[in-house]
Amino acid sequence: MNYPDYRPRRMRRTEALRRLVRETRLSVDDFVYPLFCVPGSGVEKPISSMPGQYNLSVDKATEAAARTYDLGIPAVILFGIPEHKDAVGSEAWKDTGVVQKAIRSIKKQCPDLIVMVDACFCEYTDHGHCGVLRDRELDNDASLENLARAVVSYARCGADVVAPSGMLDGFVGACRESLDEEHFDQVAIMAYSAKYASGYYGPFREAVESAPQHGDRRGYQMDPANVAEAVREVSMDVAEGADIVMVKPALAYLDVIRAVSDEINMPIAAYNVSGEYAMVEAAAANITYHAPYAAKLLQQRRP
Repeated sequence: MNYPDYRPRRMRRTEALRRLVRETRLSVDDFVYPLFCVPGSGVEKPISSMPGQYNLSVDKATEAAARTYDLGIPAVILFGIPEHKDAVGSEAWKDTGVVQKAIRSIKKQCPDLIVMVDACFCEYTDHGHCGVLRDRELDNDASLENLARAVVSYARCGADVVAPSGMLDGFVGACRESLDEEHFDQVAIMAYSAKYASGYYGPFREAVESAPQHGDRRGYQMDPANVAEAVREVSMDVAEGADIVMVKPALAYLDVIRAVSDEINMPIAAYNVSGEYAMVEAAAANITYHAPYAAKLLQQRRP
């Protein structure tokens, strides 16, 4: 039997050869660890829907960040739960806010750790939406003004990367302009460019107390059925000055990550969100072969 001159198995023969030609690598260098920051001291409150995760006061968040750094993980991303919420989320840009305190504390303890900050308002508003409301609808441009205030506040405290996550039109450009005007041109932007509306965010909303008090976020987050729109959104964010683009959730949208990667030559972040994390944790604790149960559910839904 005649074989071609090239035999693929040659390069699979030993572990050393396989390592030499491996195309895709999973490395600790790729990881970013989320931390949830709350007011107080000595607070380490378990998040019931996210096993192993906690709401942390600044001192505890700093300890967690130091442990993260010691593991070789290069970055953390901070989310804040303020003492007081209001209609515009004003504590998001308050110099003495919990995230601002956490940035300063973590950078003092671990100056080489990359500190990213989620820049959104759902945690800070009393209505749970990602900006200013007008007649119960999100006012895009008024929200951009507040977003600009917030990212500059984070930059002043020492943040390396700001991560606008509200899926507002023009949000990357507004951040880049405000940062550059205040001479923070070295601060990078990681844009939540294709953030899909999803039930996978449920545990996160428990962690930061950000469930919308009315309606939902489908008016500004991505429709789960759309891939071409995701590529357009990412392209727009790149044009506005994004340094990293994100697809979120990760596991459920691997096809979108592939499509974006094919079109955009930029670093792509994939957020393995709270519901995906909780799902894997639950599976690890309770593996089950659920085909019969799923079949019964599907039969019940037949017309």
